[in-house]
Amino acid sequence: MIYAEAIDSALAMLRRGRAVIIEDGRAALACVAVELTSPKVAEAFAKGGAFELLASRDRMAALKCDLSGIMGDAIRVTTDGPMTLDIARAIANPLLDGAVALPPLTLSTPDPIGVAHAAMRLAKDAELLPALLVRPADATEGPRVSATDIAHYSAPDSLRIVAGAELPIHDDDGARLMAFAGAAGAEVHVALILGEPEFDAPMLVRLHSECLTGDVFGSLRCDCGPQLAAAKRTILEAGGGVILYLRQEGRKIGLANKMRAYALQGRGYDTVDANFHIGFGADDRDYDVAARMLKLMGIEQVRLLTNNPAKVGGLRNAGIGVVERVPLRIDANPHNARYLDTKRDRSGHEL
Repeated sequence: MIYAEAIDSALAMLRRGRAVIIEDGRAALACVAVELTSPKVAEAFAKGGAFELLASRDRMAALKCDLSGIMGDAIRVTTDGPMTLDIARAIANPLLDGAVALPPLTLSTPDPIGVAHAAMRLAKDAELLPALLVRPADATEGPRVSATDIAHYSAPDSLRIVAGAELPIHDDDGARLMAFAGAAGAEVHVALILGEPEFDAPMLVRLHSECLTGDVFGSLRCDCGPQLAAAKRTILEAGGGVILYLRQEGRKIGLANKMRAYALQGRGYDTVDANFHIGFGADDRDYDVAARMLKLMGIEQVRLLTNNPAKVGGLRNAGIGVVERVPLRIDANPHNARYLDTKRDRSGHEL
């Protein structure tokens, strides 16, 4: 899809600290990522005038700002004087909390709200801190991306099976792997088929979100690695099933932001509040892509191996029948006990 290529390019530009123009046919907004902007770039971006800050609703709530009457996830932030890069960075980055004295902040609904919301969505899709310097774009500036196209960028109906192969693994030398990709970005989701599953009966399925630190490096801060290992054992003991490995690192905030969350947890925040302070929700994952993968495999009903009721609801809302929730029991360790308690007490996990 041509529009997806344009948005892929816009994501790359944001990640390089370059300006992106977002429009809706009536207005256009120039945006640049706060965390990647140098003073020289910020000065050039302002073009001799001034810029404003767009920050996420969760981040401003974490700063205890009054959000009453303000609509949407993208919040316009101004000060009595000019918005400087140092102030913008201090607002955006929770690791700078207290390092810079913030002036009184004025919060409002941005105009145009649709373009601002699309800009915030793009920043999150780029896995950056959800904070952007913005100003009205000149008529001659470009290239431009459509706010409407950004909203449709991650639509799961573009997903397709693109490859498949046998993948002998330690647990199952007859395992098979299927790769799924679509128009939206370079992310490739995979399905690991274990044992000899019966496709004409409700399939035992595990939805596992990517976790580099836990799955690859054996981190003790979470339970992801042990969950993945236990899911493989459970599925094989049942005769067969499927693990969907979803590219949603850090509950879809990205690896760099997950490291920021870990740093905040070291300062005493739990996993939910750490995400809020970075500017994301407690859990920004969605399961429409997982449902699309299952349907492409001919799976309409599942026995879902999970402790997370949001996964059950997410699949059901996307048209997959969840006939049973199968618990996945993992023992705590001294490093993740608080994390597991928080998942139970604040995120509703049934551990």
